[in-house]
Amino acid sequence: MKKLSIFVSGNGTNLQRIAEYFSNNKDVEIVNVVCNTKNLNIPLRMITKQDFNSEAFVKELQDLGIDLIVLAGFLWKLPENLVKAFPKKIVNIHPALLPKYGGKGFYGEHVHEAVVAAKEAQSGITIHYVNELYDSGEIILQAHVSLDENETPDSLAAKIHQLEQAYFPVAIEQVLLSQN
Repeated sequence: MKKLSIFVSGNGTNLQRIAEYFSNNKDVEIVNVVCNTKNLNIPLRMITKQDFNSEAFVKELQDLGIDLIVLAGFLWKLPENLVKAFPKKIVNIHPALLPKYGGKGFYGEHVHEAVVAAKEAQSGITIHYVNELYDSGEIILQAHVSLDENETPDSLAAKIHQLEQAYFPVAIEQVLLSQN
């Protein structure tokens, strides 16, 4: 049985899709959800910045036997001790085609605004392993979408959300299968 821990900050749409995707999979279990906001109506482990950065939190995850940590819109930078404790066992989804539009400050609408302002022909999602630097870990999967002539940050966000919903759970499953 593969055990997932999912970290969220937003409204939980990626979390919901991941949970639905794995709901009938007897080989994968979401054992906890870690959240730093109170936006969700689901059982979860609320966490403070102090607890998040502690060795006790890393040990808590290790004691749960976590096989993979999934960052589903989680906005805090992971502490080095957590990244080192779970090498190639933390994945993130980024709403752009890295290495462009990545790094500190590039999340959510900030990414879409920058992509549209630059008049890019395409954007997409990047699912990648997490390392000590923002958005610079090894790429697992990228999916593309074309931008229309009259693209807005909101219309691009909707396209990106569709890619996230379609590809993120599948990529998570592929990573889990590659761990065998």
